[in-house]
Formats: sequence, C-alpha cells, structure tokens
Amino acid sequence: MLLLIAGLFVLFLLSGMPVAFALALASFPVFVLTGTMPPTVAIQKMVTATQSFPLLAVPFFIFAGNLMNSTGITERLITFARLLTGWLAGGLGQVSIALSLMMGGISGSAVADASMEARLLGPSMISKGGYSKAATAAVLAFGSIITATIPPSIGLILFGFINEVSIGRLFLAGIVPGILLTVTLMATAWIVAKRSGYAPDLTAPPTLLQLWSSFKESIWALAFPVILIIGFRFGFFTATEAGAFLVFYALFVGFFVYRELNMTNLYEAIKGSVSDLGMVMLLIMMAAVLGYAVTIEQGPQRIAAIVTALTSEPIAILTLVLLLLLLSGMFLEGAANILLVTPIVLPVLIQAGYDPIHMGILIVTLINIGGLTPPVGVIMFTVCGILDVKTGEFSKASLPYFGALLVFLVMLVAFPALSLFVPDQLM
Repeated sequence: MLLLIAGLFVLFLLSGMPVAFALALASFPVFVLTGTMPPTVAIQKMVTATQSFPLLAVPFFIFAGNLMNSTGITERLITFARLLTGWLAGGLGQVSIALSLMMGGISGSAVADASMEARLLGPSMISKGGYSKAATAAVLAFGSIITATIPPSIGLILFGFINEVSIGRLFLAGIVPGILLTVTLMATAWIVAKRSGYAPDLTAPPTLLQLWSSFKESIWALAFPVILIIGFRFGFFTATEAGAFLVFYALFVGFFVYRELNMTNLYEAIKGSVSDLGMVMLLIMMAAVLGYAVTIEQGPQRIAAIVTALTSEPIAILTLVLLLLLLSGMFLEGAANILLVTPIVLPVLIQAGYDPIHMGILIVTLINIGGLTPPVGVIMFTVCGILDVKTGEFSKASLPYFGALLVFLVMLVAFPALSLFVPDQLM
C-alpha cells in the first residue's frame, strides 16, 4: 500500500496537479480500498490539523511580516545594508545578502524574500553593478536561504509543530547558523566579484555618523528578532504569543513611529496574509491526511528498518536521510516537504542519536536548498521569472554558491554546537 501511495503521489505531481490535492488524493486508497478506516476519518484529520495552539504562530508571523513590509521599513533596511556592505567587491550583491539576513527577522519566508529583492535590487544589479541576469538571479536566490534559519522562520515553525519540537529553541538555534551562512555567502560573492570584475556600489566605506543615522532609522525592524530572543529567554511568551505580540508591535511602528501605514496598506497586508495563509493551511490539512495514512501503513517504522538494515553508522544514516531530503526538495515545495517528509525521517535520526533541534536547523536549511534546484525549485523559478533568466543559465551561475552551501552544511553537521549553543545557554 505504501508503494501505491508513493506512486499515486508522484503521478499526480507529474500531471501538474497542485501539491495539496496530490497529497489528499494519494491517501485515497487507505481510506477507501483497505476498509480499515472510514473516509470520515480523513475529514476529521483535516479539521483537527488546524486545531492547534502552536500553529497559531503561523498566521501571526505571516501577518506581522506583511505589516512590517507595508511600513516603509524595507527601504530603510536596504539603505542600512548598502552602507554596511556596498563598498565591498560585489557591491549590490553583497547588499542583497546582508539584506536577506535582516529581512529574515521580518518576512520568515525565503520565497517572499527572494521575490522582494529581485524586484527591488535586481534591475540595479544588472544596470549599475555589472552583473549578468543569471549572476543576479543566483546571488538573490541563494541569499534568500538565510531567511530559513533566522527567526521567525515559517519553516522552523512548521517543523516544530509537525514534529512536536520546541519552536522557541528552534528559533534560538537558527541565529548562529544564519549569521554563519551570511558570512559564507558574502565571502563567496566577494570571490566571484573579484574574478568577474563586479565593482563596489560605494566608492568608500561609510562614516560612523552615516552608519549611526541609518541604524537609528532601521532600529524598529532590527529589534524585531531581538524581542523574540528576549521573550523566549525570560519566558514572557511562547512562539504563538510572540506572534500575536509582534502583530501589535508592527501596527504600532506603522501607525505611530513611521506613520506610513494607512488603511489602504493595512488592507493589502491583510489580503496578502490571507492568501499566504490559505496556501500554507491547505498544505497542512492535506499533509495531515496523507501523514495519517502513512502512519496507519507503518511507513516510519518500515523506512527506519530499511535505513538501519543498510547501515548502523550514525553518520551514514544522516547522509542517507539528507540525500533523501535533498531529492524530495527538488520536487516538493518547502512547506509540503517539511509537513510530509520530516515526520518520517526525524525518528530515524533521533534513534541514531541526533538532537532534534540540531536536525531541525539542518533539515529546514536543506529543504530550502531544494527550492534552488530543478525540476520544481520554487525559489529558482520565482527569481528567474522576475528577471527573465533561463534555468540552465541560472544553474551555471549558481555553481560557486552551491559549493559554499556544501561547506556550510558540512560545518553544521560536524559542529552541532553551532546550532545548540544559544538555546542551551538561554533556555
């Protein structure tokens, strides 16, 4: 039955069916053909999947991110990132990576970050920075991966929810890897810029006065993730309560600090949040049905048995699981991958002796890397569509950054303390 489920799911995906409906229809045989479970159970699973207090964090953070983007804070962050890094080789490419680090604390979505930067920075990188379209797309797409680790990452929220792992600890665990990934990508962009002759955007480093002035303008956005860390450390709120608080924080900043949020912008933020949330919740509901069907058929146990039969070495088990996740990331959108695949593979990794918090950061990052690869790389198609770049050209320009990500992943696997130090110290 598991092979039938997998076969139907792949068939539906290849036919072009939306992922959410492919998830639901692939579970159809378990509830109809086997007779072990009535079809009404599938409906119950759809409903109960949405009845979760931790899951409330998703709409709150999505809405807060859209509100912050409607306050004019994005332009202020671009100015600050340009002063910090625009004088380095690579110019606007370096600015885009630094901006991704800052935007990670606001948008929580790699696709949203890549889309925004492709529209705001892409044309200038091509016309002024000397970048080709493919090189521009590569820098912007790979920089957006930083958003997957910096709180409040939607991917980490979904991972914590579906696998019953502390979302607060996951948020804290993503801080150091996010900064490390930023440094790794900036170093790679610098090397590429030196070889390709990409000029700096600024002729000289900024003065301290210029940096301080820009920092003050951006402080309300930069404080966004800091509030999360302080709140989790001192137990002021859970992840869900933090999301609710940050919605009011964003409303306060928009209406009373920058005074750029009006009723029209508020309506657009609500409209965008409802659209984003509808997609995520539909995936959660349908993944819950398929996940239940796979559980009935003892899918996790069988996969664990197959992996442990192949090898008992923890590092070999981790390698096999990571390759599986990278492969699935090439075909599934990130949220669907987290909801569908991680509940199956995480127990295998825990049994092999790995920490679920450490694995959460590694897995969510790796799944987002799948968004950069054919044939169904959502991030890749988003950036290439906006900048009118062919996927073959994008893949060629991406090779140095894939190498940088490989180095980063090896460091993350070899040194678990990169992920665990902050949550172990603060929680």
